[in-house]
Amino acid sequence: MTAPDDLELAGRFREAMASFPSGVTIVTTVDEDGRPWGFTASAFSSVSAEPPLVLVCLSRTAECHQVFERSTHWTINILNDGHQPLARRFATRGADKFAGDEFHLDPEGVPYLPDASARLHVSAYDRHISGDHTILVGRVHDVRLGQDPATVYFQRGFHALAG
Repeated sequence: MTAPDDLELAGRFREAMASFPSGVTIVTTVDEDGRPWGFTASAFSSVSAEPPLVLVCLSRTAECHQVFERSTHWTINILNDGHQPLARRFATRGADKFAGDEFHLDPEGVPYLPDASARLHVSAYDRHISGDHTILVGRVHDVRLGQDPATVYFQRGFHALAG
């Protein structure tokens, strides 16, 4: 059972994290049968320039967690303001995430957003379990830059950046 002080700390921690603006991404891959999977993530960061590495954090309770544990390639789509409905869909457990026609397939069969602010095509480099999340580290093999500025998530809402 969680002590009252732990509950208070957890609440303050969530408030502090909501006060930190973060970019918003949708991370996509495919399983062994070619079925697409993905999730919304704001826990995304560069790790290294040489070699070019990025990380994204995935909840260990996510429906797609086991797929990303085995996946060899994924795409990190950095979202623009027009992608808010997609970000919500990909953050919703049980949603038909690929219901629309927004995504195209790269040569590996991994879905990507052609109108993303930026997208990074990566291969699995490392994975680390940390608390209730897995840190997925990917080596960047290709970067495509889009036209629209990225959106940020702040105080539990999306905010457009001026271009």
